[in-house]
Amino acid sequence: MNQDLSILPLVLGASWVVQLVMLLLLVVSITSWAAIFRKLFSLRRVKSLNDDFEREFWSGTSLNDLFSAAAQNAKTAGPMERIFASGMREYQKLRERRIGDAGTLLDGARRAMRASFQREMDNIETHLSFLASVGSVSPYVGLFGTVWGIMHAFTGLGALQQVTLATVAPGIAEALVATALGLFAAIPAVVAYNRYARDIDRVAIHMETFIEEFSNILQRNLGALSATPSGF
Repeated sequence: MNQDLSILPLVLGASWVVQLVMLLLLVVSITSWAAIFRKLFSLRRVKSLNDDFEREFWSGTSLNDLFSAAAQNAKTAGPMERIFASGMREYQKLRERRIGDAGTLLDGARRAMRASFQREMDNIETHLSFLASVGSVSPYVGLFGTVWGIMHAFTGLGALQQVTLATVAPGIAEALVATALGLFAAIPAVVAYNRYARDIDRVAIHMETFIEEFSNILQRNLGALSATPSGF
């Protein structure tokens, strides 16, 4: 058995279908790694912005000042700050319409914050479904390439009078490279998906807790809000 069974000769010697599968898996793997790093930096930024805003929120700064800052920094604000801004904006719109019922004011602000929360979660979860698809589909794509490669190898062996391990091994090895590439693409995607899904759940719980805390603040201050036209 003196055949060269290193990776590159095996790939170059595979059938065009197996090569196409390998190329597809390689592209998917590169795209998956790009999505992994992009999501890593994105989640770090979201956590940092949320923490910065929450510290400012509980520092004693007035809600009107926080709302003015959020309006000015709308493009660079974090998810929690945008959720806060949407609640304050809806409250002020209701006040401008001369709505004085406390329940209506609180309910309107909560609905606006929940809608903003859903939009923020959609943005945060971007590319997460892609990682899930890569993790679940890539092994089967690799398996398809392996099955096709083995079938192609045995078809070629049918014309030989004598078949030995030396004649079978290269074709089988070529086919198995596709399975290896499928696992190479799938395993990092699955690990990253599980990690990011857990991190996103924590971010969601954190923002939902903030919505409830801010709603409680609004409820406690509705008397003061009704007494002043500007709010706070």
